[in-house]
Amino acid sequence: MNDFGGKLAVVTGGGTGMGRELARQLVAEGCDVAMCDVLESNMLETKQLCEAEGSQGRVISTHICDVSDEAAVTRFRDEVVEQHNTDHIDLLFNNAGVGGGSSFVEGERDNWERTFNICWYGVYYTARAFMDLLVASDDSHMVNTSSVNGFWASIGPQSAHSAYSAAKFAVKGFTEALVTDFRNNAPHVKVSVVMPGHIGTSIAINVNKILTGKFDEDEGLSDEDLAETRRRWSASGLINDNVTDDQLRAAISAMGTSFRDDAPTTAAQAATIILNGVKAERWRILVGEDAQVLDDLVRDDPESAYETNFLDKVRERTVWNLST
Repeated sequence: MNDFGGKLAVVTGGGTGMGRELARQLVAEGCDVAMCDVLESNMLETKQLCEAEGSQGRVISTHICDVSDEAAVTRFRDEVVEQHNTDHIDLLFNNAGVGGGSSFVEGERDNWERTFNICWYGVYYTARAFMDLLVASDDSHMVNTSSVNGFWASIGPQSAHSAYSAAKFAVKGFTEALVTDFRNNAPHVKVSVVMPGHIGTSIAINVNKILTGKFDEDEGLSDEDLAETRRRWSASGLINDNVTDDQLRAAISAMGTSFRDDAPTTAAQAATIILNGVKAERWRILVGEDAQVLDDLVRDDPESAYETNFLDKVRERTVWNLST
């Protein structure tokens, strides 16, 4: 699929980050886009950007949808069919995701399962819902966003990262299995797994709204997550006992902003890499130099991937500073 002109793409998580940039670049290339998100104000901003910058006359629809809810995903699909007056789609970007659900041992089960359900079942439910529409196209492509945490289940030796990593491993394995499945049963449908490194998105800023479901409020960090962050940062020597809760919350907020604004790869750059990978029909798309480095290091010595000095090897070859 070298030309997106006249195609219809479905993008989940289109409100911010890579989802927003995918929508913008697709529309600029002459593609119609149906996007969903749980944060309506962000998604409407994406639509405005697409309409202002994109190819004229494209159809851009927005849909409120929690991808962890299968009934909501089915409703989203039906809305796409109706509003775009279509019997097929050409591109499906399973991009929606959320961080959280850190510790399987000490964390709240609800947060763990909420994270897993969005990051894994969001991909599964959406793939299920839109599969027949992809098959109905003459030439279509499913793109599932995993992560470097789909092959390296860590963000550092002091941080549990079990729910997100488990989900992203599932997305990677599911997509790899579909390579053969599609080749045998729907050869005109292609599939790619996307594994980004540190990309400049708002995932760290939006996490509490999405996990709590209070999408229109500035929901602060939960007491449990605050205590867990204090424990990790204290163990790493980043803070002492004199740091107040308010000071810690401010530092966490600043880190979320820095994660978005100071990343080695911007969301726009990531979207370009992904779309170029789709055009080249690559089933495996690593996004960012840090993703390439991590992939090499884990493959070279998988037994050491979870040792405390592994992060030192990563830092020697990337701009990562995952001290927390």
